[in-house]
Order: sequence, then C-alpha cells, then structure tokens
Amino acid sequence: MILVELLKRTEGKTLEFKRDLSSPEGILKCLVAFANTAGGIVVIGVEDGSKNVRGVPDVLASEEKLANLVSDSIRPRLIPDIEVVAWRNLNVLAVQVYPSNTRPHYLERLGTEDGVFIRVGSTNRKAEALQIEELKRLNWRTTFDEQAIPDLKSEAIDFRAASELFAPYRQLTAQAWSTLRVTTEHQGRQVPTIGGLLLFGKDRFARFPDAWIQAGRFAGINRARLLDSAEIRSFLPRAAEEAIIDWGYNAWGNKYPPFDLDDVTALATSAGFGAPQVVPMPANNLSVVFRRR
Repeated sequence: MILVELLKRTEGKTLEFKRDLSSPEGILKCLVAFANTAGGIVVIGVEDGSKNVRGVPDVLASEEKLANLVSDSIRPRLIPDIEVVAWRNLNVLAVQVYPSNTRPHYLERLGTEDGVFIRVGSTNRKAEALQIEELKRLNWRTTFDEQAIPDLKSEAIDFRAASELFAPYRQLTAQAWSTLRVTTEHQGRQVPTIGGLLLFGKDRFARFPDAWIQAGRFAGINRARLLDSAEIRSFLPRAAEEAIIDWGYNAWGNKYPPFDLDDVTALATSAGFGAPQVVPMPANNLSVVFRRR
C-alpha cells in the first residue's frame, strides 16, 4: 500500500485517517461501517484534516493490539488486512476492510441493534432497523452454492481435475473460476464456494460427508428386489457420468436398461407430448425426443 497516494485523497466513504490508537472504539466503528458498506481503509498515525504523519510508536505491538481488538470486539468475525507502511523514518498502520458477505457486522459490546454502523460520506452512522434488514437482504441474494467458505483457501479446490473435466468444452483461465463461482472473493482473497467445494473439493467429505452418489439396479418395474448397488465417490461431475455410463450402461451389457417405446409414447401422449423424434447419437446410440404439443 502506497501512503503517498492515500495522502492525496480526502476522508470519505472508503478512507479514514486516525491520529493514534488512544480511542480504539472509533476505529472499530469505522471498520464495522466499512465492512457493512463499500469497504475502505483506515490509516492510523496520520492526523485527519492536516494529514500530518505522526507515525505509530512500537508499531508491531500496536499491530498486534489492533488485531486482538478486532478479533475480540466485532461480530461476525472480521479479518482485515493490517499492513505496516513505512514513511521516511516513521511507520503507520493501514487497515483495509472489504465489503463483507457476512454482514451486518456489529460491535459485540453494543449488541446487534445498537452496534451496527454504516458509512455515510466521511462519517460512521448507527444503522436503523430498516437499514439492518437491508444489509441482511443483500446476503440473501447469494444462492447457497455461491456462498463463500472463508476458513478455506482456494487451494482446497482441485483445479487440475476441474480443468480436465472442462477440457473438451473450454480452456479455463484464473478469472473463469470466479465467473463460474467455483471460487469467490472474500475480504480481498479468493476462497472456495460451497458449490466449488462440492464439485471439485480435494477433501469435500470433511465438510460434506454425504456428497456422493449411491446407485442401485432393481429387478422388474418396481424397487421390490435390489439386484446390486454401488457407492460412487469421485468428483461429482464425473460421479454422475460413472453412475449413468460406467456403472449403469456397462452393467447392462453396454446398453441402457430396455424399455418399450410404445409404452413410453403412450405415457408421453397422455401428458400432452407429440410423437417422438428419434435422433442418432454417437456410438450407435439413439435418443428419443418428445416435444410438448
């Protein structure tokens, strides 16, 4: 982080200068407000107004003190980037917070109603009840599978296996993982999503022990008599193919389980579908397509 660039800016929605750590609650309120709004940077060791750089004495001890204050005081847990920035013969602390997907954050001492703050211009304002509800709704717009898993690193995804599965269709770039929501940004770093871990996690069973496929073949037209079964625990996209092709198709002697096309056509007609279209497929297979009339 380049201090000279920050000093060119004025305090506003995403920037705050603090003289020192003597009033830590003001800094904590600011971090909460940044996380709940658009993110931002708090620079400690610079006077607001004059922007005179005073520095932070014993900067490493101050850094540790601040990290402990944030960890002990803000809920849900917030993990800011704290950086020691050199300025001539002085050091300052730059604390960066990103827009959070676990908002609303609040000061634990003040509680969930009085401890929520948002950033308005260059000030931190206590959020009203309607604003708190809106912060919650912002999180609900993310589907379950797109939610971040912040305690894991992106390395929890087996990118090599995922690339091999996508290879017949497209070559994936680093940006593509985020676009496909295999990973997502959380507080300035890429972490796995729930969907990404389910599909391509190196150790998905540690988090989702039931994320596997159980396949079975039954005799007759009901499930009264089980012929055999299999547990398929490979990566889920591959597991689905294994269940249909490698286990189901091949287990029936390189053909799908037999069915009577006349019976299927009668059932489709009763449900409002037209006559079937038979489409040739690779490997001497045929697909039967019904379209609704």
